[in-house]
Amino acid sequence: MISFSHRVFMEVAANLSFSKAAQVLFVTQPAISKHIKAMEDQYKVPLFERKGNSILLTAAGIKLNEYLLQATEIERKIEYDLSVLSNATNAAGHLRLGASTTIALYILPSILSGFQREYASVGVGLLNRNSEYILNALLNHEVDLGIIEADSKLTTVTYTPFMSDEVIPVCSAKSPLAGRSLSLKQFIKTPLALRERGSGTLNALLKSLSALNIKAVDLSIKIRLGGTEALKNFLLADHCLGFMPRPSIIRELAEGDLVEVPVEGLKITRDFYFIRRKGTEDYGLPADFISYAQLHNGTKS
Repeated sequence: MISFSHRVFMEVAANLSFSKAAQVLFVTQPAISKHIKAMEDQYKVPLFERKGNSILLTAAGIKLNEYLLQATEIERKIEYDLSVLSNATNAAGHLRLGASTTIALYILPSILSGFQREYASVGVGLLNRNSEYILNALLNHEVDLGIIEADSKLTTVTYTPFMSDEVIPVCSAKSPLAGRSLSLKQFIKTPLALRERGSGTLNALLKSLSALNIKAVDLSIKIRLGGTEALKNFLLADHCLGFMPRPSIIRELAEGDLVEVPVEGLKITRDFYFIRRKGTEDYGLPADFISYAQLHNGTKS
């Protein structure tokens, strides 16, 4: 359905670079230019505005890209839905999945392993970033299905409950904090290692602290780290207090390398949701993955 020239245009539009599109598509840069020129001749409008060494989409280019994103989704729906009709066991397609760090690292691996055994002809690509990044990737058509924490919900996105987990305060067993419990006054003065802005773990912490009338500016933040593993490894080496999703530190807690440090009145739970763009709920592959993941995780009612 989508011609190679259209795919060339979409790759240039995604990267705003002829050279990067050439690298992704394994063709020469002159070939990329030739395809774009042919499309501009076909539609009789400029698709890119060239400014020095950079390019921008024109209004026509933006509109064409929007239509091609929709057409690509339809093309992939057809591939999957028709393959299911002919033989459900040989369903074919490709699922672009995005998940926040905790889910991607500690929940999804076993689910994806089982899913690919059952759907052997389906390819899966997994994007692992924080919740804010995954939401934007979904809205930008970079993924078909996301799994994130969500405190507020957009009207352009469909949210389907998946699971809940707990975020707990922990420190290294070598830290002077090990074996203690903290009052709120002590907690505010305690050096903290926290996740980066946009992290669902950080948002869940700040939401729970807000209920106790504590703001981020009240905290003694020593360092911010991007990613669950980076924060975990820092806490193992340092004496700071940090907040980790329980599923991410099961082994470290069991072996005594990390120790939970109770904080007076502070309990942090968060809910994860499958997210899809409104209007794409009838696409069978993400829906089938949601059903499989819920059954695997014991969360399907």
